[in-house]
Amino acid sequence: MSSNNSNQVLVPQATAALDQMKYEVAQELGIALSQDGYYGNLLTKDAGYIGGNITRRLVQIAEQSLAGRQ
Repeated sequence: MSSNNSNQVLVPQATAALDQMKYEVAQELGIALSQDGYYGNLLTKDAGYIGGNITRRLVQIAEQSLAGRQ
């Protein structure tokens, strides 16, 4: 995650998993991400695609987890 990001990760151990998910989603969408953490050349539209797909995937994981508890 970027150091100038104002979002706070509630579970610090999840940071690496979220970063990995970001790169996986970007690769699936055919969007090249810089490995050095600089995203100044990333189109806003592409960042939105990546973020939306991450959110979709996290909701799916949460739903599966909740369904497994019943």
